[in-house]
Amino acid sequence: MIDFEIPAELAELRDRTAAFVRDEIIPLEPHTRSDHHGPTEEFRLELVELARKAGLLVPHVSKEFGGLGLSHVGKALVFEESGYSMLGPVAMHIAAPDEGNMHLLEMVASHDQKERFLRPVTSGLARSMFMMTEPDGGAGSDPSMMKTRADEQADGSYRINGLKWLITSALGAKVAIVMARTFDRDGTDLGATMFLTEADAAGIEIEEVLQTMDHNAVGGHAVIRLNNLHVPAESVLGEVGGGFRYAQVRLGPARLTHCMRWLGAARRCHDIATEYARTRHAFGKPIGEHQGIGFQLADNLTDMQTSRLLILHCAWVLDQGSQAREESSMAKLYVSEATSRVVDRCVQILGGQGVTGRTVVRQIYEDIRAFRIYDGPSEVHRMAIARRAVRG
Repeated sequence: MIDFEIPAELAELRDRTAAFVRDEIIPLEPHTRSDHHGPTEEFRLELVELARKAGLLVPHVSKEFGGLGLSHVGKALVFEESGYSMLGPVAMHIAAPDEGNMHLLEMVASHDQKERFLRPVTSGLARSMFMMTEPDGGAGSDPSMMKTRADEQADGSYRINGLKWLITSALGAKVAIVMARTFDRDGTDLGATMFLTEADAAGIEIEEVLQTMDHNAVGGHAVIRLNNLHVPAESVLGEVGGGFRYAQVRLGPARLTHCMRWLGAARRCHDIATEYARTRHAFGKPIGEHQGIGFQLADNLTDMQTSRLLILHCAWVLDQGSQAREESSMAKLYVSEATSRVVDRCVQILGGQGVTGRTVVRQIYEDIRAFRIYDGPSEVHRMAIARRAVRG
């Protein structure tokens, strides 16, 4: 039985996060220093310091590494509030891919790896990237198609060669997690393995920074060539051949935290559209009193509350120790489409205002479209859910 009563300490933290975003982060939005890809690194570090002073930096990681050790339910409450501003997750250092990478490293990395690679990221001073996705013909929605390969050398180290693309946060990242199909010295395919390395290591070459429709990711999305990247045996994350298993450790919760943050952004759009519907008059009354607008607001509230309940259910399942693979697929599928509907309706309600930069709604509308693609497109999640339904 799920207890829907929010513990007092989590309610206080949720409210404190909401106040932090409202009072310290939203006022900075008109003064954002950014390029096409998102806030500049200098501005990001300033935002991080604000969250550090507020005691809200990396709240999802353990206290050992400077966080608050939140449960998944706790993250659901706090991350939604952070997403109310597109700068909120950046300030609290819980944006993708860093949030998921920190979770993965806490779960899988050795003590020495945590000190070398995790601690700099949890400090907020460094960013990380996760290199799994490849161009057409390689690993994407079907990771078994991975072409990047790591070949074991005589001394037990590895040489990695391949091409990765749509790698988020690449520019300026300090830590990299690389996924590659691994071959031993006899040429036997051992399966996919994850490796840890410094992001500026010789052999990691950024070939192109892609011009994408979203512009909220610090460091953008890049095409990266792995050209004879050398990593020692101690850089293997977890076990050789365990890459796909560890990917689920990362991706299941990460899909859910995406849902949490984007729900906050959708709620921001809804609040802006609701206020506009109260104050904008047409045909003799506020437009919100016309059914055409009022019904859209009602549908927004229904989509958001259904999303919130689904997120909390999945978070609760994760807190019980399950990987919640099916539940997280359902959440990613439903919430990505429901929040997109909410933001789309808000643009429509705002009319001409909605297509201008007068509010953040246009930016969120442009940014949220990608949510239905990354971490598994809706079609792949439907396929996975249907497959499990048929197999029983």
